[in-house]
Amino acid sequence: MFKLKKVSYHNLTVQIFIGLIAGAAIGLFFNILNLDEVVFFQSVFIDGIFHAGGQIFLRALQLLVVPIVLVSLVCGTAGLGDLKKLGRIGGKTVGLYLLTTAAAITMALSVAWLVSPGKGFELESEAEFEAVEAPPIVETFINIIPRNPIEAMAEGEMLQIILFAILLGLAMTVAGKPGERLLSLFQDVNDVVMKLVNMVIRISPLGVFCLIAKVFSDQGFDAIMPLAKYFFTILLVLILHLTVTFPLLLKFLAKLNPITFIKKFNEVMFFAFSTASSNATIPITLEAVQNKLGVNKSVGSFTVPLGATINMDGTAIMQGVATVFVAQAYGIDLAFSQYMTVILTATLASIGTAGVPGVGLIMLAMVFQQVGLPLEGIGIILAVDRLLDMVRTAVNVAGDGTVSCIVAKSEGQLDEKIFYRDESELKL
Repeated sequence: MFKLKKVSYHNLTVQIFIGLIAGAAIGLFFNILNLDEVVFFQSVFIDGIFHAGGQIFLRALQLLVVPIVLVSLVCGTAGLGDLKKLGRIGGKTVGLYLLTTAAAITMALSVAWLVSPGKGFELESEAEFEAVEAPPIVETFINIIPRNPIEAMAEGEMLQIILFAILLGLAMTVAGKPGERLLSLFQDVNDVVMKLVNMVIRISPLGVFCLIAKVFSDQGFDAIMPLAKYFFTILLVLILHLTVTFPLLLKFLAKLNPITFIKKFNEVMFFAFSTASSNATIPITLEAVQNKLGVNKSVGSFTVPLGATINMDGTAIMQGVATVFVAQAYGIDLAFSQYMTVILTATLASIGTAGVPGVGLIMLAMVFQQVGLPLEGIGIILAVDRLLDMVRTAVNVAGDGTVSCIVAKSEGQLDEKIFYRDESELKL
């Protein structure tokens, strides 16, 4: 019988890192030599091989998102068995996600206020941002309820899929024997889907190479220079959140070694960086928290899909710095109460933010509207948003992994032998 050869996580991480570095180097080479202006290189490599390879990889990941979210959440919810336990885990998970998001934007506003990235900046760009009107908070909550779960899955409406999966899992829990039989079927489907994930993971180094090469050949470093202070302020806060906030939470709430977490989770962050999509990274995140960090399947299957939808720490950081930047660039003084409004709005907006590339700009428009900042200011930051989107997505998924570990540890559902096991021993 044909069997896929197992690949060590360590080797795969090295391969992904090589693909990332090689893609960046090739992309910059094309950009610096202006090969993107040569028809042959543009059509064959940039818009051909790099674009096609990256999009094929993204689609391979995206085709797994809906099945994994549905099946894993149903299994996770029904597998918990006790409704009180489900409520307890759900409360902890949502509470921690909102806490980290609020901490992220508070840190962003504080650092941006100290650095003043918009002071002395002259908005000479004619770039404009056509804002898509964000739905009111009330509409967001109404839209969580799916009118048709099949339609929700076809359209990729993640909040609706999550709610349907949780309700189905609850119904299976209280249905007795029929629920147990159906849960057994879902668990079998979940195992098969995870095998499919392993198949897709094998092509990830090539996919990462193509995605990064395309971005850097198009963008290069030219787009960053006029907005260097803004760019590096966001980058600084993202790094601080990743290396300070998450480690402190792991250390004091779960008594776990943050360095071990970062070492074992770096592969997932590479994936998130290359795809700029929390949703597309769900299969990789789920695999890592269960097999590398020791989070029990019943907990990880609940916390990871939920986190990919409502945990947007990186996006909140961008919104905080962008608010200060645009206000300073236009010479607008924001009151303390307006900063508090930004924190509250951005935190609540994260619940309705889809985990897909670029959606943070739509939510930023909503934040600007709340404090009276000109939406035209968003246009000037579009040039560097793609690169920042990649970094903040990596931070988002790191938050998913952190909260998964904390919740699992608090429920006695984290295997510390797996968490501290040498990574070279782990196999796909």
